[in-house]
Amino acid sequence: MNLISPFKGLRPAPGRGAEVIAPPYDVLNSAEARGRAEGKPWSFLHVSKPEIDLPEDTTPYSEAVYAKAAENLQHTIDAGLLVQDEQPCYYAYRLVMGNHSQTGLVAGASIADYDTNRIRKHEFTRPVKEDDRVRQIDAVNAQTGPVLLACPDTPAVDQILAKASQGEAVLDVTADDGIRHTLWVIDDEGSIAQLTAAFNAMHALYIADGHHRSAAASRIAKMRNNQQGSGYFLSVIFPAHEMKIFDYNRVVRDLHDMDHSQFLAAVEQNFDLEPSSTPVKPEQAGVFGMYMDGQWFKLTLHAELMPNDDPVARLDVSRLARYLIEPVLGITDPRRDDRIDFVGGIRGLEGLEKRVNSGEMAVAFSLYPTSMEDLMAVADNNDVMPPKSTWFEPKLADGVVSYLLG
Repeated sequence: MNLISPFKGLRPAPGRGAEVIAPPYDVLNSAEARGRAEGKPWSFLHVSKPEIDLPEDTTPYSEAVYAKAAENLQHTIDAGLLVQDEQPCYYAYRLVMGNHSQTGLVAGASIADYDTNRIRKHEFTRPVKEDDRVRQIDAVNAQTGPVLLACPDTPAVDQILAKASQGEAVLDVTADDGIRHTLWVIDDEGSIAQLTAAFNAMHALYIADGHHRSAAASRIAKMRNNQQGSGYFLSVIFPAHEMKIFDYNRVVRDLHDMDHSQFLAAVEQNFDLEPSSTPVKPEQAGVFGMYMDGQWFKLTLHAELMPNDDPVARLDVSRLARYLIEPVLGITDPRRDDRIDFVGGIRGLEGLEKRVNSGEMAVAFSLYPTSMEDLMAVADNNDVMPPKSTWFEPKLADGVVSYLLG
């Protein structure tokens, strides 16, 4: 079995992309999705967040929601807003956010290789979220939420994608958030064969975002005994060097029964502490920003605590947890402790200040972003990252290409 496969993609009809594509299902809650879809009858949110078309007290995990998703997808197809390619294709997909651009490949990724860890993971899944994706895929008989994958840098892949993106795009939409989404079809046999061969030569692919979607696809394949179409899952694969990871910052509700001076003294056990007149955005590993009581501080981890050959322990999210959040603030399980919350770097340092200044949180920490090299090292070591270690931007849109099962 090949590592990747072309497929007959289901995508917006010519000129209808702006009406269809929508933010990924897991970045909006039901109320936000309902607002974003208002007045947009063909928005893919009606498929990915179908509870918006049901009474507001409907639980997102009810049978009615999955049935509505299937109904809405079929309605969109019947109305001609979504069309399926007649032959298996690959697709070049470009995301542009400000000055940043990245071009990847839309393909089916092998579930067999996922199961044997050639497509590598770096985080645990939650059963309730995984079950939700299984039920959604099974109900609509399609994979509509792509998994974001990274591949090792391969010039042959870059060249084919560059050539494909010089042709006529079948979709070119700038979404409400300013992100530009552009799609090209790759349907010539030579390019398809070259891409398949180039990926077969790779030792691994890496899940960047979409652990629940890929796990659900694997379960669906087993449920359906690997019938035609279920042996691959919908993915968008970007060269690792093009991907952009933002910082994933922390806010904590209280100082664990300490006053400010006691807290600062405890922090100084492991960090050099320097007040700053401006917000602190760390520019290297081992340096953190801290904001409390209207004041920013620059924290530098003591040098003797920095060296570590363990790929998880050397992450800054791990260092902050090990040397401050756990021993000083008493938070040992960030997955379940409601005293801690996480703020994606896309919200800027102002987002941290806002949470503290409102009185909701007592202290905030800004971090240096996890690198793609770190992510790949953790996955290669068959390890798991701490929760909320990576925040990828720009986000893939739902509805650009979907993968119909057999």
